[in-house]
Amino acid sequence: MEEKELIRSLNWFYTLEIEQVDLYQTQARATPDIYLRKVLTRVAQVEQEHVINLEAEIRRRGANPTRTGAVIAPLLGVAAGTILNWTDTRTVLWANITLEEKAMADYKRLILKVAEKPLFDLLWSHLIDEDLHTAWFSNKLKELDRLALN
Repeated sequence: MEEKELIRSLNWFYTLEIEQVDLYQTQARATPDIYLRKVLTRVAQVEQEHVINLEAEIRRRGANPTRTGAVIAPLLGVAAGTILNWTDTRTVLWANITLEEKAMADYKRLILKVAEKPLFDLLWSHLIDEDLHTAWFSNKLKELDRLALN
């Protein structure tokens, strides 16, 4: 993979992760469910770790993180979180699952193109975190469905 294309991909993830941080923080502030609030807060912290990792990797390669990521992504995350908070918990979880699945698909595509070990391992680490978030959101959604049937 050419360095310029790799930087572009890393900036895409940088932007996505910033958006996820603000999305989950906004959702956490609005939910009355303390367990969901704690989970969303923790997920936002993990996503913030991804932001830090990606920023460091971009800078290590002699580039700067995209200003779009730093400026626009937080606005998009807060806006999406605010809009989703006007819906019900099921819709919030479904939207989160959809976003996490997109992130996982994109991470998988990039992993297949990266041969260098430290970056390969970093991307795998992020992919696994996204997968764990998806699993938790999916399990919570199933729990809500079971409760609705009873």
